[in-house]
Amino acid sequence: MTTKPWQTPKNLLIVMTVAMTIAFATWMALLNNFVIEKASFTGAEIGILQSVREIPGFLAFTAVLVLLIIKEQIFAYLSLAVLGIGVAIAGYFPSVVGLYLTTFIMSVGFHYYETVKQSLSLQWLSIDEAPRVLGQLIAVGSMASLVVYAFLWFAQDQFGLSYQIIYLLGGGICLLLTAFAWLGFPRFENTTPQRKHLLMRKRYWLYYALTFMGGARRQIFVVFAGFLMVEKFGYSVSDIAALYLINHLFNWAFAGKIGALVGRIGERRALTFEYCGLICVFTAYAFVDSALWAASLYVLDHLFFSLAIAIKTYFQKIADPADMASTAGVAFTINHIAAVAIPAAFGLVWLVSPAAVFLMGTGMAAISLVLARNIPTDPRAGNEVVMGRVAGVAVSP
Repeated sequence: MTTKPWQTPKNLLIVMTVAMTIAFATWMALLNNFVIEKASFTGAEIGILQSVREIPGFLAFTAVLVLLIIKEQIFAYLSLAVLGIGVAIAGYFPSVVGLYLTTFIMSVGFHYYETVKQSLSLQWLSIDEAPRVLGQLIAVGSMASLVVYAFLWFAQDQFGLSYQIIYLLGGGICLLLTAFAWLGFPRFENTTPQRKHLLMRKRYWLYYALTFMGGARRQIFVVFAGFLMVEKFGYSVSDIAALYLINHLFNWAFAGKIGALVGRIGERRALTFEYCGLICVFTAYAFVDSALWAASLYVLDHLFFSLAIAIKTYFQKIADPADMASTAGVAFTINHIAAVAIPAAFGLVWLVSPAAVFLMGTGMAAISLVLARNIPTDPRAGNEVVMGRVAGVAVSP
């Protein structure tokens, strides 16, 4: 079949990014208000729910087993479909158990999709173009989020649409875009056949460590920063939507530039800047008493996290090209080891001291900073770390 000029791997990544973002942004923006208003959640229940959400991420290593049966591109489509279904039905189960179940379904689709997307991106994009295009994909996701949050603001503040209708729309649009991707794009062949078994290589240890700390640290932002806005400062759904709107407007404006910046200054400097910024942001979260300042920190926090694409491009530079699929699953599992435990455990800490939760995030960012300084200025196979290379290990396949 003759392909059209627009039927490229990059454009497929864009369509899938938009589909995922619409579903997940709808789920995320409504979550805190929905669980508090409809299910009377406290910090303990929201922590457990977020731990449930991270379980499929912890099991992401099983993706490589699924790839024994189906190809990665098809797996991505099926994962997006599960994500869309989970979001579409979320509003119809406003109970503790119902929310845990729909969250788990949504999360299975989300985490498998993200695992496969990372693998496909690093296979389809060259080392030179990867930082720029990955930054562009973040910008595209932010633009899609802008549309979602603008709609949510009008839907609740102006038209009074119910949670059920909004969730149904968000999940339904994801399903429609997934069908378009499936039918509208050809099946792209990978240039390097992928290993279809689980593996961990000693020379990737720094990538694993950065990934683990990223998963632990991310939970502070994902779980508790938004919850702070609702519980402490009384943000409504329209307020949260407006905050997310501003947040993604900044990301849309700067994410593409951030990707180009990573390509220009290198992963070591980019991650150093990110973690220094996050140390300041998390410390400020612990003591903030102004709703406006808290919102500003939220936007700044998310902008710093855009620099985390440097972890992926660092791995692309040091890795065997045949390891992308298997390592993507293993990396997501490593990323979620702490993520499964931290929301529930820190949810209990939150009941005693919200400030302590954010100060622990400061400590995690400091550990990440130390790790980032161990990235060479010119990472490649055989030159993966500054310190910690064991003779015969760092250069072994």
